[in-house]
Amino acid sequence: MTENPLLNVGFRVPFDQIKPEHAEAAVDQLLSEAGERLERLAKSGERGFQGFMADLDTLTEQLGTVTTIVHHLDAVVSSPEWTAAKQAILPKTSEFYTNLSLHPGLWAALKAFAATDDAAGLDPVRARHLKLTIDDFKREGADLEGGDKARLLELNTRLARVTSDFGKNVLDATAAYELYVDAGRLKGVPQRVQDATREDAQERGKEGHRLTLHQPITTPLMTYADDRELRQEIWEAQQQVGKQDGRDNRPLVREILELRREKAGLLGFANFADYVLQDRMAGGGETALNFERDLETRTRPAYERENDELEAYHRQHAGADAPALAAWDVTYWAEKQRQAQYDFDEEALRPYFPLDNVLSGLFEITRRVFGASVKEAQAPGWHPEVRYYDIQDENGTHVASFYTDWFPRDTKRAGAWMNGFITGGPRQDGVDPHLGLMCGNMTPPGKDTPALLSIREVETVFHEFGHLLHHALSTVPIKSLSGTSVAWDFVELPSQIMENWVMERDALDLFARHYQTGEALPQDLFDKMVAARNYRAANTSMRQYSFGATDLMLHVEYDPASDADPVAVARDSMARFVPYPLPQDYSMVAAFNHLFSSPVGYGAGYYSYKWAEVLDADAFSRFASEGIFNRDTGRAFVDSVLSRGGSEDPAQLYREFMGRDPDADALLRRSGLLPA
Repeated sequence: MTENPLLNVGFRVPFDQIKPEHAEAAVDQLLSEAGERLERLAKSGERGFQGFMADLDTLTEQLGTVTTIVHHLDAVVSSPEWTAAKQAILPKTSEFYTNLSLHPGLWAALKAFAATDDAAGLDPVRARHLKLTIDDFKREGADLEGGDKARLLELNTRLARVTSDFGKNVLDATAAYELYVDAGRLKGVPQRVQDATREDAQERGKEGHRLTLHQPITTPLMTYADDRELRQEIWEAQQQVGKQDGRDNRPLVREILELRREKAGLLGFANFADYVLQDRMAGGGETALNFERDLETRTRPAYERENDELEAYHRQHAGADAPALAAWDVTYWAEKQRQAQYDFDEEALRPYFPLDNVLSGLFEITRRVFGASVKEAQAPGWHPEVRYYDIQDENGTHVASFYTDWFPRDTKRAGAWMNGFITGGPRQDGVDPHLGLMCGNMTPPGKDTPALLSIREVETVFHEFGHLLHHALSTVPIKSLSGTSVAWDFVELPSQIMENWVMERDALDLFARHYQTGEALPQDLFDKMVAARNYRAANTSMRQYSFGATDLMLHVEYDPASDADPVAVARDSMARFVPYPLPQDYSMVAAFNHLFSSPVGYGAGYYSYKWAEVLDADAFSRFASEGIFNRDTGRAFVDSVLSRGGSEDPAQLYREFMGRDPDADALLRRSGLLPA
């Protein structure tokens, strides 16, 4: 048998050699090896940090890298074979990690180490590692007895499987949809979208234009298409994702909520939110829910005012006898109102944001502010569009590398994300580099144009790179505390703070150049963009609150043992946050990957986007006052946040950077919902 490339994953992952048939065999072997090391650790008389805690920290390192690679490939080049490979390893890895947390010998050894003089004399980072490890063991059921332990294993294995099924159903339903229309139905839609959809149809030997449910198609359709029936058809097609025969996630929503609630109860928590949030900044479900509801209350007056203004604008221009604004009308009419108010069309920005320029500018900002240099390099990728880069710190040390994969494919899941393949960090004789990735579903190149991004897509690139920097610049010696291994409601601070530079003139001057003429972004266009930035900010905020509040309500207040249908309960919750009536069978939650496509994911944690927005709005105020390219401020952010991972309490790291606790009003001020 040829050598399995997944058993020889070095820093340069051999993506050109890895095939689905390699996955299960590699994971079986790595599980066996990790199991042997686990038994040795549990029985070892060694109770020093290096011989016990350090080995525990790296026990599943190679296994974690390989399982991440398998899950990643199923997300970016999905096929029946890759999905089957992922499904084959899921129950095995889930069982292993559950048994690791429940291993009585390891738990006894851990407690024995905690009682030693060595443990009492640990430095703060290693002491935190010990404390969090003990807390994790307790949270994962180390103190459970017999039948309860067996039941926890069943729950974890089933959760891994059913959440994977949920994500696959969303991916498959999204990929399966296509609609062919003639050019007449695309009146009002930007020419670049018309060109791309026509080319897509031609590549498939069809006439007209091929429309899909990928965001670079649906967003401009819902925003610009004059054909109201087409907008309705696309909106309704989006609502079918997650509830079609053979891909119906609605029963899975209840089952996932039941499994999560039972698991939380088994581990001594009132609900899944309390279980998940115990080690996060919020601390519990009620605190997070109150945070969401407070923001909702403070935003609602502006929200209702915005909706009254849009309704009046609609009546004025569509006529008194026009149908009431429906779900497929609001974005379209809001864009018309914005263009009228600000003489600003976001599409006018695209020619100034070719992807390569955006990346060059992002990397230059990173060099100036954080002292890290990014250069393109070469390594095998999983698709021809994949690119690879090296990062060096200000001393020229290679600290990280990363891959990018920016454009949509029918075999790739929706959204944008960052992940880590390998966690490096300091060692006695130098530094092991980190390895990560950024993926997105951005507007792809046209036949005669480069990839021209929307302002939202530019913000997304900056956002994901903020996560990447958190991974890449970590100097934590403990791998399980490195990089993005932080409280989930803190993890979005490094990503969201990066978005602020996109609205700064001096930053844009580094990269916002017309792809044909090289002309800088005109000042009048920049002024309009800034003026329009907070247009319908309350509606934008309420949309986010709808996701966070509904998530928490399902995981705190909803009882999955009741007769109430969670999909209907979620619909009623979301109806409070949208300015149009929702159909009775509205089932967006059945396609909500963030909440239900992994055993935890953003389940009971979606509020963290807004939580971290408060942090980023406040933290950027220091850059705004000291200079957006101020190297000392950037160094302070690296030293206090980006390099420290989870090695210190996040509230303390924030205080270290800002000299105080967060100002909760900073976000509302930035959004124009409070006076500046």
